Amino acid sequence: MRSTLVTIWVWTAIVTLMIAWLPIMAITRLFDRDPAYYRTGLMLRRLGRSMTYVNPFWDVEVDGTFPENPRNPYVCVSNHLSQGDPPIIARVPWEMKWVAKVELFSMPIAGPLLRMSGDIAVDRRDRDSRGNVLAQARTYLEQKCSVMFFPEGTRSRDGRVHRFADGAFRLAIKSGVPVLPIAIDGTRRALPKHSIWFQPNPEKIRVRVLPPVDTSEYDPDESRKLQREVRARIIAQVAEWRGVSPEDVDALAEPEEEAAES
Repeated sequence: MRSTLVTIWVWTAIVTLMIAWLPIMAITRLFDRDPAYYRTGLMLRRLGRSMTYVNPFWDVEVDGTFPENPRNPYVCVSNHLSQGDPPIIARVPWEMKWVAKVELFSMPIAGPLLRMSGDIAVDRRDRDSRGNVLAQARTYLEQKCSVMFFPEGTRSRDGRVHRFADGAFRLAIKSGVPVLPIAIDGTRRALPKHSIWFQPNPEKIRVRVLPPVDTSEYDPDESRKLQREVRARIIAQVAEWRGVSPEDVDALAEPEEEAAES
């Protein structure tokens, strides 16, 4: 019963906030002369943060190595556990353009907000769309605005970190910007995949911005090497939080029994 009441309250508050934000975003965009619509994007991230504060079930902790100058761009990447991840990660104190599935851009209220902020739509079924995403992201980097990817492509079903796609890492190398790893944990049960119900008493939600990874020593054909390095750092942080070994968090790790047999 408590979960039902809190869920009704949270979704009512979220929808109310989104409706209230539409004119705010429209006015901000009207006067935003930055080519990356930086202030407009920041306004949308403030909406995301506000959404996390209305949920009494969520205990969120954000820390780490924040960029000294937010206009020095990064390719930001994070593991992905829940549809609650974007508003929670929006608590980091800088703007970055998010790569989000195209279906969100056609939703009422959410779609206009995403378009006004300049976020990037991707249709995972369309190879040309994925190429356009990287081109748009590179333009934002040139305009001194960071971009944000979930390189797993979808939310983890089992809480482990799955395979990362290489696109974000190729982009970072070719653009000559660092990769900024972001680790998140505690959201999988807070708002489970394919569920609209907020769960009571979830574990503590943690977000940590890890030290940036310099890409200047990587050649464009070494994107997988860079991807493995960044993924390993995120896995190590999640494993530390959970008090387990990295192999327990890594969905690609070979099971000990199979390793022994081989």
